[in-house]
Amino acid sequence: MDEQADGGNSPGEGPGSDPARRADEELLARTRAVPVLAGALPHLDPERVPDAPGPLFARWLAEAIDAGVPEPQVMTLSTAAPDGAPSARVLILRGIDTAGCAYDFASDSRSRKSRDLAANPRAALTWYWPAQGRQIRMAGPVEVLGRDAAARDFRGRGESARAAAFAGPVSAPLESAGQYDAALRAARDLVAAEPERVPATHTLYRLHAAEAEFWQADPARFHVRVRYGRAAAGEGWSRTLLWP
Repeated sequence: MDEQADGGNSPGEGPGSDPARRADEELLARTRAVPVLAGALPHLDPERVPDAPGPLFARWLAEAIDAGVPEPQVMTLSTAAPDGAPSARVLILRGIDTAGCAYDFASDSRSRKSRDLAANPRAALTWYWPAQGRQIRMAGPVEVLGRDAAARDFRGRGESARAAAFAGPVSAPLESAGQYDAALRAARDLVAAEPERVPATHTLYRLHAAEAEFWQADPARFHVRVRYGRAAAGEGWSRTLLWP
């Protein structure tokens, strides 16, 4: 029933009177008070970007590393299940093909992202570096790379990361932290005894970008957005400047 038609609000029932609601509003107010796009930001001249997105990605990634951006290799992978349900998670860039505009990432074949990709082998990658006001979006088909590539990727990881991969079935229910600790101890012993061993489920994927978008923030809010689209024949790229 409409509150006004019912004679107004009863004591303690007005908007924001609920403690949980007030807490949400206060948290949102604090969030809005956090500075956005603060400080000096790089400039992107849309008239001077390369003809293909791969070199621009490589340049931005190198500039992020040089500028001391924390963990610039971290990216968000978005997939979709057979029913269309989206899923996103943060992982690490494992390989770059600048000429082909392709990017590698790894997963366990039992994970949700691997199941999504088995049914729908298309995905999107997103990088966001707030200190530089830069966002990169890539989307396209995904292929599974061979076992040799997956083995090289796995063996190039640190001992702790390799042990974690042997500790248990990824994404399966876990009874307790103690169960995990016991499994991890056993996995560390396994890695120490067999340092070249690779889990059969370790999988390396490659996303071939069919489209790419580079977003350079501007404190005055005249953000620069450049979108690339791969030609239908698979050779060459179109380039479009978008409204912010």
